[in-house]
Amino acid sequence: MHPQSAAVVKGATILKADGNALESLRYDADGEATRPSLVPRRQLANDGLILPSFIVVGPPRTGTTWLHEVLTEHVNLPGPTKETRFFDLHFDRGLSWYLDHFPRAHEGHPRGEVAPTYFGSSHARDRIAETLPDAKLIFIFRHPLQRLVSLYRMKRAYGMVAWSLEEALERDPEMLSSSQYATHLRKWQSQFPADQISINFYEDLSNHPQALIDRITGFLEIPRFELQESQLGQVYSSTGMTEPRNYSATRAATAMANWCKARKLDHLVAGVRNSNLIKLFLGGGAPFPEIPASTMRKIWALLQGEVEALEEIVGRDLSHWKMPPAAVNK
Repeated sequence: MHPQSAAVVKGATILKADGNALESLRYDADGEATRPSLVPRRQLANDGLILPSFIVVGPPRTGTTWLHEVLTEHVNLPGPTKETRFFDLHFDRGLSWYLDHFPRAHEGHPRGEVAPTYFGSSHARDRIAETLPDAKLIFIFRHPLQRLVSLYRMKRAYGMVAWSLEEALERDPEMLSSSQYATHLRKWQSQFPADQISINFYEDLSNHPQALIDRITGFLEIPRFELQESQLGQVYSSTGMTEPRNYSATRAATAMANWCKARKLDHLVAGVRNSNLIKLFLGGGAPFPEIPASTMRKIWALLQGEVEALEEIVGRDLSHWKMPPAAVNK
């Protein structure tokens, strides 16, 4: 039995030095190691560290911020900012860099990450499969048009795009790719077994949040908990967002925040986000313009096949996603 087995969480992965590589050991409920694999030694300076056992892989704008907040007291998540972007943007910084984002807050609780940008990233998928082959994956799917419009408005609010929706679809690959649910889900399913995948829907989160949380806690094998009154119906959306007061200033602030995060200065980013300074960069501009019905129809033509394929994969009736595109403008 591993010397740390008394504190090992069921399903945890621990790294153990083995020459020029690290042996990645999966521990079961009895503290017995299974399915060893090797991780390059250069990735980590210290051995004996526990890797995440689950990841909420998105896609973006599906209630992942809400899920992050309600899970915070029950699992170990990165902090003080939500997303490390390790597996898609910062993998070359090494596992030491990644694990430094996890505070040692809840000993004995599983470690995981809410990282919606991983969903459409082939790099993230391959790296997670190699580094965390036993990780449990949580997906949340939302009406693709609603989600795409919400993502577009969020990117405009943060100064990430200044184009029309149609231009953004041409210039920003993530916009359309992250709505290709069936295409990417099949790829994740090809690299991870079915018992490590949990597929959920945004409608369940909005209409029956406690049932959704019960399903997720059961999947993660952590004790169930009751949502607080303040957490019910508190799903964040782009409804209250506006254009930035000054696009250039907001874009520069977003770039600076990303620069700080890459250098593990997340506390600076969190400090600004939680202060009145954030009002200098977010909001204050005009309301978002209405998306033309013609644009919605064009997008729906690109995504209709994905919806039908997802229905077959998950065995769920998604006919409510097939309403006329002009009615999906929220």
